[in-house]
Amino acid sequence: MKLTKTLIITILLMFFSFTCTITNAKSNTSKSNENNKYIEYLNLSWWNEYNDSILSQYILELFEKNQDLKIAALKVKEGEKLVKLSFANELPQLSFNGDFGRIMPSSDQQFGNMVIPSFSQYQFQIPLTASYEIDIWGSNRLKTKSLQKQLEIIKQEERASYITLTSYFATDYFNLIKTDKLIELQKRIIEIQEIITQKTKTKYSNGLCTINEVLNEEKFLNLQKEALNNLEHTQTILINQLRVFLSDNYKNLDRSSYEELSLISNIPTEIDSQIISNRPDYIQAEESIKQAGYNVKVAKREFLPKFTIYGQLGFNAYEWGKLFNTSSQLANAGILPAIDLFSGGRKLAFLKLKKFEYDEAVTNYQKTILTSIQEVNDSCAKVKTDYKNYEQSLERVKLDNKKYELLSYKNKIGAAANLDVLYLEQQKLLTQCDEVSNKINYLISTIGLYKAIGGKNLHTITQNNEQQEKL
Repeated sequence: MKLTKTLIITILLMFFSFTCTITNAKSNTSKSNENNKYIEYLNLSWWNEYNDSILSQYILELFEKNQDLKIAALKVKEGEKLVKLSFANELPQLSFNGDFGRIMPSSDQQFGNMVIPSFSQYQFQIPLTASYEIDIWGSNRLKTKSLQKQLEIIKQEERASYITLTSYFATDYFNLIKTDKLIELQKRIIEIQEIITQKTKTKYSNGLCTINEVLNEEKFLNLQKEALNNLEHTQTILINQLRVFLSDNYKNLDRSSYEELSLISNIPTEIDSQIISNRPDYIQAEESIKQAGYNVKVAKREFLPKFTIYGQLGFNAYEWGKLFNTSSQLANAGILPAIDLFSGGRKLAFLKLKKFEYDEAVTNYQKTILTSIQEVNDSCAKVKTDYKNYEQSLERVKLDNKKYELLSYKNKIGAAANLDVLYLEQQKLLTQCDEVSNKINYLISTIGLYKAIGGKNLHTITQNNEQQEKL
């Protein structure tokens, strides 16, 4: 006997251990798949194309710390539980509703000619109650499918959050680098303008210029100082925004220097309109149509009768000692048909409502296609324009540098005034500001194109286009 008990306990423990192992394995696999999904959403291969290790590290940190991404992940989990709740309604329900009490009628009870005098007694009921709504018309299954489509929409919202937040973060990051460089150039412009203003005052003291020239130089100096104040304000705002992205209001933000930034080459100049099928909003619009279609079918089935199977099995006794006797057994079963004969037009109104929602989903889908194609085309045009502007600004920088070298040589031999050299140096710095802005604008426009096509690596598109041309 003891050996038998030991064997049973051992088997139970082994089964429990095996079950725990399977559960842990499933849990680890689920976490691994979830992490892989998030890595795919981040699209690190694309951000590595900018050759900025600091930016790539921040993108990973964004995944770990950003509160908006955590909220999006929680919404997905909420949607998964809603699907499970709906699926539970498709299954039979089993419950235990026990009743242990004492019956104490307040007066005699009469059943026809039979009179039962006032009495009191105990009653013990321990029934198992089962019920199952027969899904003849598939209504419950359609409700679950509708929630599954809603879950897909939520997942695309999460993916859109990753694309949008990483794009906004990278945009602010590059704007911060641009602002750092512009502040550096602006300080040098102010230094030169202060020298020009002082030399102009000296000329005025010697009677070589009018007071208006002095006032103009002082006014221009104040304008440049205001521009520096605005740049420093922009720098502070960008730092604060990046800190919020990383959920750390006191983080010391490292960044690359402007000179370390490199342009991304092989950006596609033309993109097939089919690329919009990768956009989260396009996929959401498609899933919304499917969900609305399921909801219309559910609304139609509300006009049909419902059938519920029910049953009870247990014991009902008036004495504790007879609770488990054969005579105390309780059992019943049956089927409950149900249909609403009049509901005040509620079901018809509900059906029309769902049909209107379906029409709305179709219209929104068509609008999404038009808007998506427009955004892709606009982004492609901006990439082309910003790159041309950057190239032209480089040419202007080269011309200004050449002019500055020639004027500096003339100044050395006494053929040009010092003020003329300072004016040209200042002009050269202003041109460099344009070059800095155009370069960063081009990098930001590539981010905008990446966002417009739904977070897909642009180099992959270029490679696919080249392969198709070869074929």
